[in-house]
Amino acid sequence: MAPSKVSGHTLLAFDFGARWIGVAVGDTETRLAHPLGMFEAADASRCMAEVETLVREWQPGRLVVGLPLAMDGGEHDMTRRARRFARRLEARFRLPVALADERLSSVAAEAHLRETGRGGREHKNAAHALAAQIILQSYLDESPRR
Repeated sequence: MAPSKVSGHTLLAFDFGARWIGVAVGDTETRLAHPLGMFEAADASRCMAEVETLVREWQPGRLVVGLPLAMDGGEHDMTRRARRFARRLEARFRLPVALADERLSSVAAEAHLRETGRGGREHKNAAHALAAQIILQSYLDESPRR
């Protein structure tokens, strides 16, 4: 997907996971999010290189990281890892980073894929980018218009 030429404030969102990180893009003018893809999360330097490529291409004004919380709102190991990822992004790219509650985003993404006939193991990877889109769309829907 090519960078949007629509004026507005571009956002990149990340669905942080232990193995994969899903990515979506959107902007505050159209208030729409679109899935971009995913990349491996395992190697920290390669992970930051992937984000750097995305930041260079899309030139976002803000980054959004999905915050995995327990259903009761409590934090766990993945919550702490996502917060650490967000801090690394903020320090490296000098961009504001928002944390967005991502509870059930992966479940919603997988349900959507099943409903559209794209469920199962062969489409599992599409769920990461779709989860990032769901996180970003929720963020845009809940953010005040500027």
